[in-house]
Amino acid sequence: IGQWLNTDVPLTLASLRGRVVVLHAFQMLCPACVTHGLPQARKTQQLFAARDVAVIGLHTVFEHHDVMTPAALEAFVHEYRYTFPIGIDKPSGGGIPVTMSEYQLQGTPSIVLLDKQGRVRLSHFGMLDDMALGAAIGQLIAAEVTTPLTADLADGTAAAPSAGGEGCDEAGCHARAD
Repeated sequence: IGQWLNTDVPLTLASLRGRVVVLHAFQMLCPACVTHGLPQARKTQQLFAARDVAVIGLHTVFEHHDVMTPAALEAFVHEYRYTFPIGIDKPSGGGIPVTMSEYQLQGTPSIVLLDKQGRVRLSHFGMLDDMALGAAIGQLIAAEVTTPLTADLADGTAAAPSAGGEGCDEAGCHARAD
């Protein structure tokens, strides 16, 4: 992470141990991020106690680099009144930002859930139903989960992999390595 908004100190996974981490990866110009992902992050922050759940935004830009600057993001965050910490992903030489690549995210919006020990327990590209997300977070708060939650969501449906491709549609913005 190159820069942080809404926090006085840079966050680390070690500093978040003991809490479930909900990482919402987004881009300002991704329609599904603006209409679903970021409002969902806000709701998640409001519904769960900060002692149990840390909601973190990750602005991970893989397109329109010239207009999605840190200054533009600061204005965006201020106008929408997002209060959760937001990290600005570092660009890489390959087109896909560093953290996005490390977590093997397919595009935006994406949600990554980390358990209290910092292990990835769910990674989902696209929109995720609020109830399914809440149930997954509740499971991680209540008990140690020993298997990833990526196979089945709380509503019994399988997490759908991305169909690939590029560009944005109502489901999200697909990343592609250049």
